[in-house]
Amino acid sequence: MSEPDRLENHRIKNFKNKGRDVETMRKQRNEITIELRKNKRDEHLLKKRNVPQEEGFDDSDIDGDYRVGASSDNPMIQLSAVQAARKLLSSDRNPPIDDLINSGILPILVQCLERDESPSIQFEAAWALTNIASGTSAQTQAVVKANAVPYFLRLLHSPHQNVCEQAVWALGNIIGDGPQCRDYVISLGVIKPLLSFINPSIPISFLRNVTWVIVNLCRNKDPPPPAETIQELLPALGVLIQHNDTNILVDTVWALSYLTDGGNEQIQMVIDSGVVPHLIPLLSCQEVKVQTAALRAVGNIVTGTDEQTQIILNCDVLSHFPNLLTHPKEKINKEAVWFLSNVTAGNQQQVQSVIDAGLIPMIVHHLTKGDFGTQKEAAWAISNLTISGKKEQVEYLVQQNVIPPFCKLLGVKDPQVIQVVLDGLNNILKVAGSDTNTLVEMIEECGGLEKIEALQQHENEDIYKLAYEIIDHYFCGDEIDEDPSLIPETTPSGTFNFDPTADLQTKEFNF
Repeated sequence: MSEPDRLENHRIKNFKNKGRDVETMRKQRNEITIELRKNKRDEHLLKKRNVPQEEGFDDSDIDGDYRVGASSDNPMIQLSAVQAARKLLSSDRNPPIDDLINSGILPILVQCLERDESPSIQFEAAWALTNIASGTSAQTQAVVKANAVPYFLRLLHSPHQNVCEQAVWALGNIIGDGPQCRDYVISLGVIKPLLSFINPSIPISFLRNVTWVIVNLCRNKDPPPPAETIQELLPALGVLIQHNDTNILVDTVWALSYLTDGGNEQIQMVIDSGVVPHLIPLLSCQEVKVQTAALRAVGNIVTGTDEQTQIILNCDVLSHFPNLLTHPKEKINKEAVWFLSNVTAGNQQQVQSVIDAGLIPMIVHHLTKGDFGTQKEAAWAISNLTISGKKEQVEYLVQQNVIPPFCKLLGVKDPQVIQVVLDGLNNILKVAGSDTNTLVEMIEECGGLEKIEALQQHENEDIYKLAYEIIDHYFCGDEIDEDPSLIPETTPSGTFNFDPTADLQTKEFNF
């Protein structure tokens, strides 16, 4: 068995209803769905950005001796040479970053950042270094090793706005390289000067760049940003989330989603910042990118404790879910069901809130008709309810005709889904009491019994053991009491006497 499969089995085993520890259950649920939360989540936002060429230029116009010119004492020659290097690096056609690094120009460009008397040279050098830092990790590290970061931080205080903005962009690329670079830049004091740019007078393009750098500061979680840094950033995010620019809003909410993906302590920091009431309404934003980011952020919060989940529920979050569950984009449907699966992993009051919002039939609909990813999340939502919910809540679930689509998923190839469904069916049977026979017949009539019998031969040990247990406890003939009214009477000659006029009674499931 491969290491990923071993870990998956370990998580599923821990998930099973041992001690009904809801918080542990939600943590396990959170771990298992980590691939969903991470899936292509960086596509919306590049960690690093190249600054493109603004005006057309011909490569033949660039003097090949720009490296020598960049060291010139003549400001005009130096500016021309640094600009030539910047133009090469701004090319859309595979900029020759390694060639320039190997030419030894990096220290020269860093020295140009000191030229306070020539903001044009500072700007061009910062632009060139920004584009070098937009490349591979090794290329970014080359900029860091050239000691550029302290000079970029110094340029945040430049009286020239274009120089400040270029320094912000460069630092964003360096921070985006990973937690080591992020923490290095933080240790040199980037936060306060960066946040000082969030003011009404800042141009929108500049503010967008500042917000993007904040996203990169929040992005990594292995390790997460220092707690004091998060505390410094959250008030700024509370301001930015009220901005009306879509780009700023999207980046702000993604920053919050990264922070809420860092464990319960970080979730609590976000809650304590007071940003949640501004976050919830964005679930119904007309801009899908904002909606997606908001759904991820609130979804991460409900992977926390019951108390943290309740704070989200108290903001009337569930009123947004009928629209999210009927959204034309399947990805929104899937993440909406994922959110609800973490609520149904909560306490009975929280389970009831999902029922009262009328969302269970919609979950069952996705269990039946959704694409496989959404069905998988729906299976978790249902199975979690069978563990967290009380008898009446599980009864309501069965009344929503969950058994046929639930059983149908026993035929899929994904062992995780099979395990989740078997656990759910087992939990439903456990609380059925006197209605066990009715439930058994429902499972048998929709083909569930045949699938459970086949799973006794499954290669996964947990699956075949649980399938055997279910068959042994609920589907063996002597375990099920026969209904005397269904046994046909015999005639004196010993033949069976069926009454064709007898009414057929429909069985109703009611614990």
